[in-house]
Amino acid sequence: MESDRRLNRWGLTFTPAVINRLRKVAIYGQPQLSLEHQGRAKRYVVRGVESGGATEEVGYYVTFAGESGEALTWLQTIDSLAVNGPHAVVIAPVVTRIEMLRVARTYELCITRHRPVEVEAGHRPKLHAEELFRGAHGYLALELWGKDKDLSGCVRPQFFTRSGEEIELPVGFGDAVKAVTSGVSCLNCSHPHYSRLVATPPREEVTGEVGALRNSAASPEWKQSAECRDGIPTDAAPTVQ
Repeated sequence: MESDRRLNRWGLTFTPAVINRLRKVAIYGQPQLSLEHQGRAKRYVVRGVESGGATEEVGYYVTFAGESGEALTWLQTIDSLAVNGPHAVVIAPVVTRIEMLRVARTYELCITRHRPVEVEAGHRPKLHAEELFRGAHGYLALELWGKDKDLSGCVRPQFFTRSGEEIELPVGFGDAVKAVTSGVSCLNCSHPHYSRLVATPPREEVTGEVGALRNSAASPEWKQSAECRDGIPTDAAPTVQ
């Protein structure tokens, strides 16, 4: 259980120099997860806070996905006078944390899945943590915080073994990693990059598949996916997917 406690607090571990630098530039990511009880639903859920941001030199961002990498609906957004801090609260029965650090064009990535596990009948469950991916010294040549910001959300860094072979991401997590890559390149960030609000359209306005398509086509997420079909911008030169 010691490994679970460590991973529930943080995925990436930083040197004192990195910690001090993030504090100095006022980037406050919150990787910690907690196990909460819903009295009405009579179940336990996992709570996380999407948070972080960037300067030109460094970026740190934490976001959360569902069990298979799908975007989660946020419970609430968090407004603040400061930037590069907490952006939204997410709650789900199973949460996957995607955590990334960027130093210039070098990236660190950790993906961990968290769920409540009953250890003894009648007692509070434990929050179990499972590491899905850990990548060090990933590289992306683009300046997403500057001249290449139009590609933000469409690309991600590549990670390699010591022998130079590319390490593949877990299936289903490509969009989440592209979103967190955007987060670690978002200067003075004040909004979530992956969790989102999903509103139910009025019945009289939208019915069936046609209405659903009409609403999705009007959403910013759909427009972005159209511009970045399969993760590759239609007008961009070949780059990492």
